[in-house]
Amino acid sequence: MDRRQFIRDVFLWSVGATLTIPRFNILPEVLAAEKPRSLLSLAKGEDYFALVARVLTPLGGMKNFVRPGDRVVVKPNIGWDRSPEQGATTHPLVVKALVVQALEAGASKVFVFDRTCNEQRRCYANSGVEKAIVEIGDSRAVIEHIDPRKFIPVDIAKGKSITKWEIYKDALDCDCYINVPVAKHHGLSRLTLGLKNSMGVLGGNRGSLHQNIGQNLADLATVIRPKLTVIDATRILLRSGPQGGDIKDVKKIDTLIASADPVAADAYATTLFELKPDAIASTVAAYSMGLGEMDLARIQVVTA
Repeated sequence: MDRRQFIRDVFLWSVGATLTIPRFNILPEVLAAEKPRSLLSLAKGEDYFALVARVLTPLGGMKNFVRPGDRVVVKPNIGWDRSPEQGATTHPLVVKALVVQALEAGASKVFVFDRTCNEQRRCYANSGVEKAIVEIGDSRAVIEHIDPRKFIPVDIAKGKSITKWEIYKDALDCDCYINVPVAKHHGLSRLTLGLKNSMGVLGGNRGSLHQNIGQNLADLATVIRPKLTVIDATRILLRSGPQGGDIKDVKKIDTLIASADPVAADAYATTLFELKPDAIASTVAAYSMGLGEMDLARIQVVTA
């Protein structure tokens, strides 16, 4: 088939004309080849505050996600009474830098919170996150203790395993939700990354979700939709997760991963533990629901 004939057939197909089978079969391959790959940014360095700006640059910077006047949520993992060095919580400098970036992009408010597993005051204090936000010295940056009255029942219309759950209202109502998990081992789900970090905005009996955890997290991801996922792999917990405690279980690799595609972010982060993306049930389930890309060959990785 010459080029002129091919263009003619594409035009006819686009307006509903019937093509012969040999010609029609070419088109899906052409269209698939034009599908853009998910973009993922990777940055390494020991200055974690500066590293955040670097990792966001290939994605267009924070202004590509936060617009002037936006109410923003930065959701780290601060669920455990652990120090930053123990690798069970998101590093406070990463959280601080994201909040500052959001404010500089024009956010009217930036909220930081997590429904903790250990006692909330100790978690907020010993993780270093509370101090980091206070040090910003800007009234628009708010470290918020969870208010149980703000959990609201939400229908999960696309859910295959769960169809309703209580979710923190601020996580749903904000203009920009930024997910900032720490990459670490988990005794039940194998790893806890971005999709698993959503459990920090859930009410109810979260423990029951560990039955069929992969599909449950994928179902929740249909309603908890971050505009940006930044995975903190500055130090990763290799064993004894999610709580950890022993510094010997922690490996310092000074790495951040950022993507607008939450599935791609989890898929790539899995490789840091010498695992393949399909080893994590939530990644597979979310991919099968069309929530993002898990095929590493279809993810464009840019080193910042």
